[in-house]
Amino acid sequence: MSRQYDVVVIGSGVVGSSIAYHLSERKTKKVAVIDKGFILTGTSGSTQAWVWVHNKTPSWYGELSMYSAELYPTLKKRIGDVEYKRTGGIAPFFDEKDREHALRLAEMQEKVGIDVKVLTREELLEKEPFLSEKAAGATYSDIDGNVNPFRLVELYTKAAKKNGVDFSFYNPVTEIRRDKGYYQIRTEKEGVFTAKQIVLAGGVWTGELGRMLDITIPVKQVRGQILVTEPLEPFIQTTIAGVRQAENGEVLIGYSKEEVGYNRQTTLDVMQETAGMALDYFPVLAEANVVRCFSGVRVIPKDGLPILGQIPGMENAYVAVTHSGVTLSPLIGTLMTELVMDRETSLDLSKMSLSRFERSAAGELIV
Repeated sequence: MSRQYDVVVIGSGVVGSSIAYHLSERKTKKVAVIDKGFILTGTSGSTQAWVWVHNKTPSWYGELSMYSAELYPTLKKRIGDVEYKRTGGIAPFFDEKDREHALRLAEMQEKVGIDVKVLTREELLEKEPFLSEKAAGATYSDIDGNVNPFRLVELYTKAAKKNGVDFSFYNPVTEIRRDKGYYQIRTEKEGVFTAKQIVLAGGVWTGELGRMLDITIPVKQVRGQILVTEPLEPFIQTTIAGVRQAENGEVLIGYSKEEVGYNRQTTLDVMQETAGMALDYFPVLAEANVVRCFSGVRVIPKDGLPILGQIPGMENAYVAVTHSGVTLSPLIGTLMTELVMDRETSLDLSKMSLSRFERSAAGELIV
């Protein structure tokens, strides 16, 4: 027997769980979430979890990120303490020649309401006294911060369950087909789920889900490796591109990008490069012990920008896949709920449509 739902969301990461929660707040549709694993076993559980805005480009993408960051204080009140901290964010540069680029960034972001300051070395060291004096300056914005990804996804899921959403874990989807206006989602362990509407939010596996519907969703898998130190006395005040200090004193370090498929191994060469980056930023870390390392695999659309909205030519089927899912999850949950429920959204999604990718004469996707 098939399980009947109004909406099935495939994927329970930070994007899928946010969509499920926001849908459940309407209390008008029966919703299920299906995942091949369990919450936080994928990308959402292996991230530095920045809520990052200020140097996102093009400027409309930065604006989108700003709107989402602004939702975090309210979200915290609705689902519980996700340990969101608006620390301010710093992106240092080590060559004075980069100041001109930083000034252009600040001017561009100002046009969409993002306040970016370009700091001198002295201003930077005033904010972060332990940063290397080799830094020439930085871009800075008050709006950046970080969140606890484990609390965030857990509380999205708990709130959705409380509102009646069903979750099916460790249950890979093996087939999706449309029959008489409904989607039949066949799964490995729990048979067939039937839904009027489906949302593909499978993170790094979204391309695979798209192929089940004979559509191409152009995403790539990009590994990032992170070093974690022993707990240290607080010495980092802000969220820094590549380094942040957690509430318990641990320092998380890393910003690597490797296109090696879905491979979550850590490698000595990247760990050494990451340690070198940490010392370039904070020489005081030379005395710190590294207690663990881990890697996560990001999903990044071909052009680096979110893919959100209805799947072109396919009624009642939607896709939500993006890098920066932690930053964008409150807004994505809101917008996708508006689209599924109301058929219109409070922000224009046309720039994020899957239709922006076209095929060349050779059949390859182009932007």
